[in-house]
Amino acid sequence: MNVAIVILNWNGKKLLEEFLPSVVRFSSEATIYVADNASTDTSISFITETYAEVKIIQNKENGGYAKGYNEALQHLTEDIFVLLNNDVEVTEGWLKPVVSEFERDPTMVAAQPKILDYKNKEYFEYAGAAGGFMDKLGYPYCRGRIFNSIEKDAGQYDDTIDIFWATGACLFIKREAFMAQNGFDEDFFAHQEEIDLCWRLLSVGGTIKYVGGSKVYHLGGGTLATNNPRKTFFNFRNTLLALVKNVKGSQVWWLVFQRLVLDGLAGLQFLFQGKGSHFVAVLKAHIGFYRLLPRFLRKRKKVATTLKYYQIKSIVWNYFIVKKRNFNNH
Repeated sequence: MNVAIVILNWNGKKLLEEFLPSVVRFSSEATIYVADNASTDTSISFITETYAEVKIIQNKENGGYAKGYNEALQHLTEDIFVLLNNDVEVTEGWLKPVVSEFERDPTMVAAQPKILDYKNKEYFEYAGAAGGFMDKLGYPYCRGRIFNSIEKDAGQYDDTIDIFWATGACLFIKREAFMAQNGFDEDFFAHQEEIDLCWRLLSVGGTIKYVGGSKVYHLGGGTLATNNPRKTFFNFRNTLLALVKNVKGSQVWWLVFQRLVLDGLAGLQFLFQGKGSHFVAVLKAHIGFYRLLPRFLRKRKKVATTLKYYQIKSIVWNYFIVKKRNFNNH
């Protein structure tokens, strides 16, 4: 199988200087592309002058993660795309275990490696860790990371298993599967668009896997910092949109109502913590949800599925009330 590594970049020269060398060094069996979202820094000149083997895809605008990748991938012909954040350090031999699993299992359409923290390499990283799951109310969590509780990597997740979603920080996906789903939903712009895509891939019979024999190190927050209210906005809004779009049946409205209430409580917590900008971000997220609701109701008619998307009814209850902070306790 031919592999294309595609790194989406927006004004990330400093990140490319730090992280691109490992990708070039340890990915000789793949073609490396940088898809640039109309950067205004010197990212492109840095690449062309330093890494002649890296190919440039120039997008016309900064359309975020979803549109950026949709535009960048439409003309590529490799069998497997690896969508890699520009703040990821890869390791020797990182591609082979995942590609081998694609070759072994024809039902596998997407995957992720083990994601460790670049700043604290003995621990898992927030965005993806050891594979993604979701509870009934749409809260995403990972093996190795539940909310802000991060596990130390002690080899407990060195296996290969089926998961519900693979992180967009390092997403392996078959070209034919990506194109059959028309790629990412651009209305998400950024955050949770990979969950929506994985949901759709599973609903048509594909499997998604975590391959613990491959590992990378993710800085996290390279483009949008974790404490940025804009990240809060996208996470809260996009969870509601994903539920409406993908959960079939009238029960979705009870789920959405519960999420709206819990979001309100989270917003109040932000306010009591002195994080007023995040409180406002939650309010804006709900306004943004209602604005997009008519459009997502139309999408819902086409893709909503009875696929069971959760193993746990409420990760919030288990984590905050029952105090189960480790994935293996659930």
